[in-house]
Amino acid sequence: MSEDKWQAREPYRTFEDLLVGEFRTSSPRTVTQEEILAFARQYDPQWFHTDPDAATESVFGEVVASGIHVLAMWRQMDHEINWDIDWVCGVGWDELRLKRAVRAGDTIHVTSEIVSLEPSRTRTDRGTAMTRYKVLLDDGTECVTFTSINLVYTREGRARARGTARR
Repeated sequence: MSEDKWQAREPYRTFEDLLVGEFRTSSPRTVTQEEILAFARQYDPQWFHTDPDAATESVFGEVVASGIHVLAMWRQMDHEINWDIDWVCGVGWDELRLKRAVRAGDTIHVTSEIVSLEPSRTRTDRGTAMTRYKVLLDDGTECVTFTSINLVYTREGRARARGTARR
């Protein structure tokens, strides 16, 4: 992955620019055994994530990516497709499901769909965007699904935030 892909860019879409039903799809990414092992050894050292020989005796029959690793990859792919939204922050996930293990050699991609938009009842500088995410294999098999609850700046909020060091 080139460093340029992850350079910070100034988001330009505020809450008022978003639409319910807006759907986006990331580029594909092929997962390697090397990255599965490296991530797991640092962050989730369960034997079926870190030991290829022992993992043959697991229910998976081989090393599989940690669910936390899959979510970290989702995060990168989400930045690819939704970088232009002026997020305040994420505040939660609902209905998180790890439906299918991700294995070395799997090619995954992410989809996002805005399922609801609610202006804040107490603050005019933000609204809440509920976004349904899926991490999918090329054949459409769902690996991870969840709804993300995110605060997004309104135009007023963006103007206010420009006067502060928010980034």
